[in-house]
Amino acid sequence: MKKKKQQRYDRAYLRMALEWAELSHCKRKKVGALIVKNKMIISDGYNGTPIGFDNSCEDNEGNTHWYVLHAEANAILKTASSTHDCSGATLYLTLSPCKDCSKLIHQAGINRLVYINKYSDNSGLAFLKEAGIEVIEFNKDKL
Repeated sequence: MKKKKQQRYDRAYLRMALEWAELSHCKRKKVGALIVKNKMIISDGYNGTPIGFDNSCEDNEGNTHWYVLHAEANAILKTASSTHDCSGATLYLTLSPCKDCSKLIHQAGINRLVYINKYSDNSGLAFLKEAGIEVIEFNKDKL
C-alpha cells in the first residue's frame, strides 16, 4: 500500500518536473528538476545560463555553451540561498544526471533520485548507486 502511494507521488512530481523543463531556453535539451523533502517541494530548477547571461544555451553551431548550468545543479544551488537543506531529500529529474552533477547530488545529502530519461553517459548513475543513493527510473509513457 505505501509503495503504491509513493509511486503516485513520484509520477506527479515527475510530471511537474517535465513542466518545469519547458521553462528552459535551451534548444537541444530541456531538463527539469524538483527537490522534495518531508512531502514539500523545497527547490526547483531547469537547465540554463547563469544570472546576467543571455538566455541562449547554444552557440551558432548548436553546441551547448560550457557555462550552462544543469537543472539539478540549479535546484541544489537555489537551496544555498534558502533556509532549506537537501539532506534526506528526493531529487526528481527529467534526465538522469551527468557525473559532475552526481557528485553535487551526493554531497548535498540527497538520498533518493527518481528520473525519466537516461543520459548517454551512465557513470553518474553508477556513482550514485555506489554511494548508496536509491535510484529509480520511471518510464515516461507510464506517467
